[in-house]
Amino acid sequence: MRRILLPLLFGIAGTAILLSLGFWQVQRLHWKEAVIAEIEAQIHADPVPLPDAPDPATDRYRPVMLRGQTTGEELHVLVSRRGMGAGFLVVSAFETEDGRRVLLDRGYVREAQRRAPRPPVPLDVTGNLNWPQEADGYTPDPDPVRELWFARDVPRMAEALGTEPVLVVARESTGDGIEAMPVDTSAIPNDHLNYAITWFLLAAVWAGMTGYYLWRITLQRDEGTDR
Repeated sequence: MRRILLPLLFGIAGTAILLSLGFWQVQRLHWKEAVIAEIEAQIHADPVPLPDAPDPATDRYRPVMLRGQTTGEELHVLVSRRGMGAGFLVVSAFETEDGRRVLLDRGYVREAQRRAPRPPVPLDVTGNLNWPQEADGYTPDPDPVRELWFARDVPRMAEALGTEPVLVVARESTGDGIEAMPVDTSAIPNDHLNYAITWFLLAAVWAGMTGYYLWRITLQRDEGTDR
C-alpha cells in the first residue's frame, strides 16, 4: 500500500497544480478579451476635437478630428507588412487651424515612394491618439541625417519636428499615395488560450503517467504474490 500511496498523492498534486494553472489562464483569457473589447469600443467611438492637453494614460486610442495642414516636414519609421515586405510609416508635422503642431502618422509607403515629394497640403483628418510602446533596449537609435527611425518614439519625434508630444494616427488615406494604417488591436498579444490548452494537456499527460506507473506497481505486486 505504501508503494502506491506516495506516487498516487504525487500524481494527484501534480495534476491539480497543472489544472489550476490551466483554469488561471482561462480567467486571464476572459480578462484580456474584455480589455480588447473595451479598447475596440474606444477606438471606434465618435471623434472629438483634439484635447488641449492629451494624457497618454487616459487618452490613448481616443478618436479625434484635426483640421489644418501638413508642413512638409516628416520622419520615416522602418516597418514590415505581411505580404508586402519592408516599407516606412510617414510621420508628418501637422499644424492645426488654431496654430498647434502635432505629429500625424499618415501611414505606409514602399521603399520606392519614401523620397517622393510631399509638399504641405491642407487636410481634414480623423484619427486616433496613440503613444506606441515600440522601443526597447534593442531598438537602434534613430538616424536623423537620413530621417530614419526604427520605432514611433513620440517624445523624441516631437522634439525632432518641434511639435507637441502628441501622435494622431490617420484612419483613412490622407493622399500622396500613402496607405493609412489605422489603430487596431491586432498587436495586443492574447495567447492565453494556447497557454491554457498547454497546461491542460500537461495535466492529462501527468495523470496518464501516474496511472501507468501505479498500474506497473500493482502488476509487479501481483506477480510477486503469484510466486
